[in-house]
Amino acid sequence: MTERLSFDTKPSTAVDPRELSIGLVHLGLGAFHRAHQAVYTELAAAATGETTWGISGVSQRSTTVRDQLAPQDGLYSVLERGLGEPTVRVIASIREMLVAPEGVVERIADPAVSVVTLTVTEKGYRASPDGGLDFNDEGVKVDLASATPRTVVGQLVAGLAARARTGAGPLTLLSCDNLVANGAVLRRLVHEFAEAKPSPGLAEQLESARFPSSMVDRIVPATTDADRADAERLLGCRDEGVVVAEPFRQWVIENDFAAARPAWERAGAILTDDVAPWERVKLRMLNATHSLLAYLGALKGYATIAEAVRDEELFRQALDLMTEDVVPTLDPPADLDLTTYGESVLERFANPALKHRTAQVAMDGSVKLPVRLLGTVRDRLAAGAEPRHAALAVAAWMRYVSTAEAIDDPLADRLRAAVTSAKAGPAGLVDALLGVEQVFAADLRDDTTFRALLTTHLAELSR
Repeated sequence: MTERLSFDTKPSTAVDPRELSIGLVHLGLGAFHRAHQAVYTELAAAATGETTWGISGVSQRSTTVRDQLAPQDGLYSVLERGLGEPTVRVIASIREMLVAPEGVVERIADPAVSVVTLTVTEKGYRASPDGGLDFNDEGVKVDLASATPRTVVGQLVAGLAARARTGAGPLTLLSCDNLVANGAVLRRLVHEFAEAKPSPGLAEQLESARFPSSMVDRIVPATTDADRADAERLLGCRDEGVVVAEPFRQWVIENDFAAARPAWERAGAILTDDVAPWERVKLRMLNATHSLLAYLGALKGYATIAEAVRDEELFRQALDLMTEDVVPTLDPPADLDLTTYGESVLERFANPALKHRTAQVAMDGSVKLPVRLLGTVRDRLAAGAEPRHAALAVAAWMRYVSTAEAIDDPLADRLRAAVTSAKAGPAGLVDALLGVEQVFAADLRDDTTFRALLTTHLAELSR
């Protein structure tokens, strides 16, 4: 059997992992982080020669990543799939793999750590529909009564409290999830948890902390056996932790840090005073179109996004969503041409080498729709326009959750109950799902234009 990736078998890496000390904690040790922030961090360290930015990566639930990487000395590869032959890069920046809750608070409290980054998906923040902390969430309730936090916000607050006790320096908490104003969202949740569970010095520690916003972009599909085989062929050794990504990557970061940070700009990141214009473009154009293609593609029987976007009808619907509904709601950065950006989005989605599954993109729709599509719906309605294409994407989600054999969603039980209780016909299903208050606020639930669009689209999709 081929030897496994390790210090002994690895091809060259941008940095020597044995020289790296831990200065950064990352919560959410999934494929996206390993294909994105970990790559930027390693390239930044290589560009500057700094050895203080090794990553302590934390899995929130599963031991899978630790089990994959620990026998490989923490090494793994990123397999880039473009239109030509795939390429592979071995990454060495992750120097520790933890599984929550063991050791997480202690590592956040380490004085050598000055930055905590997060990719825990939208549902990992345990937010209520109004954007505050969901104090009815079982995990939040347990953490408020426990000394061993299991939620992300609980871990951050406990880590800040521990830093206050030991006199560790100020901390930057950097969200990298697809949330509008993710830094402000995280700040509010952390402050509300801290107010509910105060401790000596915590208020002062929070006062010195920083919560910059960021926008991340890279398509990272689930790894397949074919990907592992290609990585082994290119590496000459076996990698159980390989992740797959497109060649494109982007990271826009608000330049607001409490203390030292990696020189991510040396690796191609954009440091800016205002992330919001970049974030809105990405969420409303790329992410919203991704969701539309996922739901419509799945309904037409397509297994991957690339298959869906090559369907002439779906391609046109995706393009119309961006050009007719989204673009009028945007005020983009000065050097970003929206027409070119939209074309590049569809080109990236059409990459046949990625095989990004429609079912994977369709996950967690109840938390994705509000940040990807419903803002566009509101803005178009406020302008006196009909958001026909954004409403089509929402109707496709409604059709999807009403027909899928299994729903991978934090509100799966609530959605099933709504579907089951719906009156017959498209209008009945629209009424039932608009009644899910965690997704649709009263303004959209009661808007007759939006309701009529959804009913019309759903009737057409049902046929």
